[in-house]
Amino acid sequence: MTSPVQIQRFDSNDAVATHHFLAATYGTQLRIHGGDKGYRLVHQRVDTGPFALATIDQTACLDIGVGDIAGLVVCRTRTARVARTCDEVTHRFAPGDVFLGTRPDLPFTVRWHPGEVEVCVLDLAVLAQVASTAPARRPGRIRFTDIGPAAAALARQWRNTTTYVSDVVLNNPVASTQPLVIGNAARMLAATALTVFPNTAVSDPTIEDRRDASTSTVRRAIAFMEEHADRDISAADIAGAAAVSLRAVQLAFRRHLGTTPMAYLRRVRLDRAHHDLVRADPRRDTVSAIASRWGFANHSRFTARYQASYGVPPRETLNA
Repeated sequence: MTSPVQIQRFDSNDAVATHHFLAATYGTQLRIHGGDKGYRLVHQRVDTGPFALATIDQTACLDIGVGDIAGLVVCRTRTARVARTCDEVTHRFAPGDVFLGTRPDLPFTVRWHPGEVEVCVLDLAVLAQVASTAPARRPGRIRFTDIGPAAAALARQWRNTTTYVSDVVLNNPVASTQPLVIGNAARMLAATALTVFPNTAVSDPTIEDRRDASTSTVRRAIAFMEEHADRDISAADIAGAAAVSLRAVQLAFRRHLGTTPMAYLRRVRLDRAHHDLVRADPRRDTVSAIASRWGFANHSRFTARYQASYGVPPRETLNA
């Protein structure tokens, strides 16, 4: 099964058409003022389902009122200056700055000066796949407490992550069609957002988590991974299958195996890729296609991991 990645380009100097396009694309009510004669907007977007990455370049000074958007929106100003106002508080951003365009459920306004902005829209459900908020097994929704990075240096981490996802995942015609690759990329973006922006997610295990971090938890988790390695499963899915919290399963793997659940899952998938390479026909199959099928988007990283585990490069196994 392939991932329904959609590539979209919009280029117009019609303010009314632009308004309708942006409202439909981002699923929200918009009020846009500005964009006189000679105005132009170019919008390029790749939508994977769990996340979308877009670049938007426009030539006017726009005042935009934005309603509720069903997702976390992270913006990076490339060449534009942007002022964002929410709850009567205004933040101003210069080229190179990274900030949260939305706090879910809160409308906001933007004054967008001519120039380009990069936008990432992330499904809120992906955040729960990598972190939680409450000590109970039914955690509440993660909330972000500030729209700017927790530290200035963290903005670079967000830029590096989106560049990697764009260049290595979305620009790879083989990898970008694979659900495991897209799922991994979505969780990478979510984990980076949780690292960069202050939020209510917690990682310290509770007394109950420590009690549940047992060898039986590890066994249940591994059995689930072995059975479902070909599916786009997250650490939260693994925890649910083991009937413990996300923090408990992470602690269990750290305590008993010295690794993380997702790192262990990568080992399982590497082994599956190895078996596929052994059985593959080099006249029809490629290392990149097999690696992507098992969630490995970066060819050089896959090759290094494979050779470290099996002593030969994957192409040698394929051509044996």
